[in-house]
Amino acid sequence: MKIIITGGAGFIGSAVARMLLNDTPHKICVVDKLTYAGNLESLGEVLESPRFQFRQLDICNRAGLDILFAEFRPDAIMHLAAESHVDRSIDGPGEFIQTNINGTYQLLESVRKYFDSLSADKQATFRFLHVSTDEVYGDLGESDGLFREDTPYAPSSPYSASKAASDHLVRAWHRTYKLPVLVTNCANNYGPYHFPEKLIPLIILNALEGKSLPVYGKGQQIRDWLYVEDHARALYTVLTTGKIGETYNIGGHNEKRNIEVVEAVCSLLDDLYPRTDHSSYREQITFVPDRPGHDLRYAIDAGKIERELGWTPIETFESGLRKTILWYLSHRDTWCKRVQDGSYQRERLGLNLGGSGK
Repeated sequence: MKIIITGGAGFIGSAVARMLLNDTPHKICVVDKLTYAGNLESLGEVLESPRFQFRQLDICNRAGLDILFAEFRPDAIMHLAAESHVDRSIDGPGEFIQTNINGTYQLLESVRKYFDSLSADKQATFRFLHVSTDEVYGDLGESDGLFREDTPYAPSSPYSASKAASDHLVRAWHRTYKLPVLVTNCANNYGPYHFPEKLIPLIILNALEGKSLPVYGKGQQIRDWLYVEDHARALYTVLTTGKIGETYNIGGHNEKRNIEVVEAVCSLLDDLYPRTDHSSYREQITFVPDRPGHDLRYAIDAGKIERELGWTPIETFESGLRKTILWYLSHRDTWCKRVQDGSYQRERLGLNLGGSGK
């Protein structure tokens, strides 16, 4: 297949791109606007592949999308481009409305135009996979069970509201225009190449630098954690074997309180990279005021994707977290340093990877 990955220079998108180029024969085209969270270094191991193309393109740019589809002629779209940080959405929701809602609309319209131009045989195998989040469901009490595919939407933040809107658009384009779509809603991801504003990489790097380890409130919020490479496999499974029009929840079976996650990172660092004074990194934990509208608990019922498609996560939270910390320790002076000092954004300007769709 020829597959377009929107947001393919981001955390999850780059994991999908690496998996496809390392483990399948498919050709891919990564489309990314290259905002602060888009980093071509996360694609470093596959940039030279003859099956890889890159386009710097904003998904709100309808004309650029039309040109891309006409030139690349994809068999499938994996739509991961999104603004995704809750704190940023609270401080400035406009970008989230623009990218997550308007961008998805422009992409759907461009895909619809392209899909209508395909032969009946090509239409029969074409797929549009929309990658979303469990945050669209709102939150759960500690004894409320799990998010299912039929759980009503109740988003709490500008981020989750914008993702909920994009989910509704995708389903409407399926029902109204017969676009062959699939939707996934996933748990919190973690793993290599995660931008340092997110909890686990922030705690790792702050700990190593002797900084405070900020925890909202008392750290009692509960999240289900999914190793990013397990998520990438799940997305490919849905793309290739999922039923058109269906939604699949993807979870890691790893519910943890935020304070438990932070303490687990500290314990592993105590073992893998001890402080020079031999005290625990836990001494750096600092509790800070909770953020507005902070959801209490997310928990995914991944039974449907397991029963119907045969996917289950490979990594436990413990094995995935150890892999993650080892990766950050070995990339602290390369990828991490260039992200933290901003040089990754300056250096990418000289790259020429298949043209620009500006």
